[in-house]
Amino acid sequence: MPSYEQLSELLAPESTVLLTVECQQGVVGPESALPELAREARTSGALANVARLVDAAHGNGVQVIHAIAERRPDGRGANHNARLFRAAERLPVQQLSGTTAVRVADPIEVSEEDFVVRRLHGLSPIQGTEVDALLRNLGCRTLVVTGVSANVAVPNAVFDAVNRGYTALVVTDAIAGVPSDYTPAMIRHTLALVATLATTDEMLTCLGRPRRPGRV
Repeated sequence: MPSYEQLSELLAPESTVLLTVECQQGVVGPESALPELAREARTSGALANVARLVDAAHGNGVQVIHAIAERRPDGRGANHNARLFRAAERLPVQQLSGTTAVRVADPIEVSEEDFVVRRLHGLSPIQGTEVDALLRNLGCRTLVVTGVSANVAVPNAVFDAVNRGYTALVVTDAIAGVPSDYTPAMIRHTLALVATLATTDEMLTCLGRPRRPGRV
């Protein structure tokens, strides 16, 4: 874990972006297509921590991007080249464009300044989406990654961020996957090798720090 000073430097508001990954009603909401994942996201406190971080970002000038995975009703443009995609096509709840399933889930609040980036294909919220261009145009240096799942989309986001030159920061208690013991294993043995790690409370302490003279 970084020191307070190191974390504070990484979280300069003008160069930090908070990314929420697939925190949508059809994934982590009460009517989820993936009830085990939704249950883990809520009972672990990960979803509540994402909401706390988003609220803090809104109050401290940190840009927020919500990455949503969805598909057209006709399925055009969607992947079919992995078991995960084929299984998703048979789920009782579909992540269809324009439905409640692809709205950001409570208790996360979306502000007018937030970006909501939707993708119709692939496994990553960054590869093949608007996210990378937005990050560059925003002057991002540190990408804070939160959300689900620690199994697939979160590590994809971290690897893509690192490959593109950003510093990835994973909030360890604001991501979730299944089974419950998989997330800490993924963090310890994989994400810790490429990303900075911090807890929600550590993040909130730094985000709420007094601004340095000369900073907006």
